[in-house]
Amino acid sequence: MLRQAMTGALLLAFLAGKASATEPLLSEKLRLLAASYPDTIERIESNALVLRDGGPPIVIDDGRAKSHAEKLAAGDVEDSLSLIYPLGACATPPAVDFDPGRIRSEALLKRLYGGSAAAVRRDLVSVDWFGERLQVTGKYGMAAALKAVAADLSRQAELKRYLSPSAGTFNWRPIAGAATLSVHSFGAAIDINTRFADYWRWAGKARGGYRNRYPLDIVQAFEKHGFIWGGRWYHFDTMHFEYRPEIIAIARAAGADSCRR
Repeated sequence: MLRQAMTGALLLAFLAGKASATEPLLSEKLRLLAASYPDTIERIESNALVLRDGGPPIVIDDGRAKSHAEKLAAGDVEDSLSLIYPLGACATPPAVDFDPGRIRSEALLKRLYGGSAAAVRRDLVSVDWFGERLQVTGKYGMAAALKAVAADLSRQAELKRYLSPSAGTFNWRPIAGAATLSVHSFGAAIDINTRFADYWRWAGKARGGYRNRYPLDIVQAFEKHGFIWGGRWYHFDTMHFEYRPEIIAIARAAGADSCRR
């Protein structure tokens, strides 16, 4: 089942023109995942992640063949790492259902950040975002990473209109049209100025489908510091960035290039 899932993911990424021939094996992806959250993930043991909280191990691959929609609704850890995220200075329309990073293991996210709004709130810290005070998680270096993004982008004054006001960070809620939780629920995501946003639910084929109005300098600054961009997804959400250092680490290991056709 693992081999079938990995082969399918690689084929989808290849068709999207985004994958590298050096895609890491699942074992390497898991090593990079554990290295991204060392305070929580103690070790990888057979088909499970053993966490430091003493709770039950998290299954890596549940062994079920899933459609893309089923992965989005109930993804396991292997599913969440199955598509290689493309880095770089290009924003080309992704292939159908190419959503790297949008598939998530909610079980893992809850163990990383907290299983309730109250638990997540205990770790929130305030970050200055171009004169606004935003509440984000203080765990795993996310707040420091967001500060670094702001510092990098503040050197280009013309970009501020795209970045501020923010459309939100922490908000315990499900994804629109789904039962699964948004990464905003864990204080690990930021939406930037909605004035320039494009979203797949707003677009549709009749209105031209995919488009992006944010400068790629913004995207590259976020990616540099461990954030993935919703504009890389077939189900695009261009104002959305979420802190997923494992996805960025895997992309770097793969040499995944958004400009490679």
